[in-house]
Amino acid sequence: MITVHNSFVSIDGSVRYLLRLQDGEFVEALRIPRDNRVTFCISSQVGCAHGCTFCLTAQLGLVRNLSADEIVEQLSVLQGFGSREERFSVVLMGMGEPLANYDNVLEAIRFFHDDHGLKMPMSRITVSTAGLVPAVRRLGKEVLFPNLSISLTGVRNCVRDELMPVNRKYPVENIMEAVRELPPQRRKRVMFECVMIKGLTDSVEDAEELSRLVRGMNVKVNLIPLNPAEEIPFERSGEDAILQFQEVLIRNGVATFIRKNRGNDVSGACGQLMKKSS
Repeated sequence: MITVHNSFVSIDGSVRYLLRLQDGEFVEALRIPRDNRVTFCISSQVGCAHGCTFCLTAQLGLVRNLSADEIVEQLSVLQGFGSREERFSVVLMGMGEPLANYDNVLEAIRFFHDDHGLKMPMSRITVSTAGLVPAVRRLGKEVLFPNLSISLTGVRNCVRDELMPVNRKYPVENIMEAVRELPPQRRKRVMFECVMIKGLTDSVEDAEELSRLVRGMNVKVNLIPLNPAEEIPFERSGEDAILQFQEVLIRNGVATFIRKNRGNDVSGACGQLMKKSS
């Protein structure tokens, strides 16, 4: 049984939960209210093995996978803190790499979607990945296909190799090839996410290269300002640089959004989850 060990309320209304698992391990999850709906951000692993240098979760290393029941139970626990009638979405963007825990994540998604489960439309379920190409291809062949969010961040292999070591095995061009193999209706459900890091991922040249990479795919791009921390040796891009990056993408016909960071003041924003008890 999962229990709430502690919770932390942000000034923006988001809540970070430190959840204790039955074996004494901890994961984190978030409840993010937005107007008339709620997004639940849940974890798929305790820690993460992929070592992204801009992410605090990566510093924990991988402890273990979560079972399908543990993934589902996180949502049940978080729903208990609000009205169950609220319109809600689920994103597997918490701790861990969901596609490295493929079978358990897919079993949980089936429960979320099933008529005997939560009856959620697949359009309100999102899986995030650092770009595990074989798993992306496998997911593309499933009967059920959630929204797929791919953390690209650096668009040049020389930069992405340093920021995301997984790129040395699955470089940018392989990720693009895997997405292009998806049927058109499924490609529409793909979003590339780029963490905006000052001087590394935010140049006009990077924006032009990203535009070239996704040309004709009909995908979306989400720009995420880096959430800085003492343990991370990078700075967030300036607002002007992010807006200029977005302008280049839009000019090239790429649907592009800038994510509004939520829960920063309680260490609950993207890349900040580290089992913190305070």
